[in-house]
Amino acid sequence: MTITSTLKSRKPWDAKDKKYQLQQLLVHVGTPILAVLVVAKTGIRGGSGLFFTWLGLHLVTGALLAKFGRRKYSIANSTIEILLAASLIVFITAAMSVLAPVFTKGTAAFSSNLLFQDASTTEPGAELITGGILHAIIGTTIIVLLASVISIPIGILAALYVTEVRGRLTPYVRFFVQAMSGVPSIVAGLFVYAALIVSGVLNFSGLSGAIALSILMLPTVARTAEEVLLLVPDDLRSAALALGATQRKVIRMVVLPSAGAGLVTSSILGIARVTGETAPLLLTAFGSTQINTNPFTDPMAALPIYIFTQMLLGTDNDVARAWFACMVLMMMVGLLFGTARLLVNRRNLK
Repeated sequence: MTITSTLKSRKPWDAKDKKYQLQQLLVHVGTPILAVLVVAKTGIRGGSGLFFTWLGLHLVTGALLAKFGRRKYSIANSTIEILLAASLIVFITAAMSVLAPVFTKGTAAFSSNLLFQDASTTEPGAELITGGILHAIIGTTIIVLLASVISIPIGILAALYVTEVRGRLTPYVRFFVQAMSGVPSIVAGLFVYAALIVSGVLNFSGLSGAIALSILMLPTVARTAEEVLLLVPDDLRSAALALGATQRKVIRMVVLPSAGAGLVTSSILGIARVTGETAPLLLTAFGSTQINTNPFTDPMAALPIYIFTQMLLGTDNDVARAWFACMVLMMMVGLLFGTARLLVNRRNLK
């Protein structure tokens, strides 16, 4: 007995369904055009009006495509896809509304001396060809590096204690990490100022600023690292323990390598959390107009302090310098993200 099927099997190398592609093109390209026409013919105004008009129309046309198209699928699936696309548009619009002014105004104020000179001889309102932000770039790099050295190891160790050791202090560690995550940045600066600077233990310096930033950075690193470590499958731990490995070896040779990329990401998130903080540094690092590479003595400049003081001066040239410093600060954070991810990817490929 021979059974024949009327269904035509499809192979991955078969030609694509051109009619279905045309239907998709009409829906996904035609709907925005239809939304523009509707806005033009009605009293709807503004970008938000256009966005919500497009979203409503696209939900309808997407549902029609799912119900009556050549390849029928769930209307719920179509709705989720369109809402995700709308969310992406909102995110890109919000990000560009922040990034575009910074880069346009920052590049407009660009002058080579801004990157290779300090502000020791710059007077308020001076021309852009005078002085620079080199002292602030160096200060930010040193302070953030010191804060990372203090907080990243402690944060990862706290996450390991909570997820791997699970000792008696686990609830208290979680409580203090969560409590620290809600501390306002100015409070961290006031704490260091009152506990270390007023008492004479430390003076206004890069180290004082790094300690204040580490208080803010620690909970971000610890909480993110905890979530990353929880993603490591328990089967890997059980297999290593079954082979006779101690808990210390399991953590060092199994857990940490498996969660390496995530731990790097948690460290970067912690650094990004504190790089732009101004209030703690005003009370600890205090700021300077000269290059200071010694974080243990004398006040130290930082880009957030420089931006704050330049905006306070208020002249056109000073505000332009502040915009340029903002652009440099954002580029430093972006470069850090890119470098870290590149190193992690190379390590995973080996």
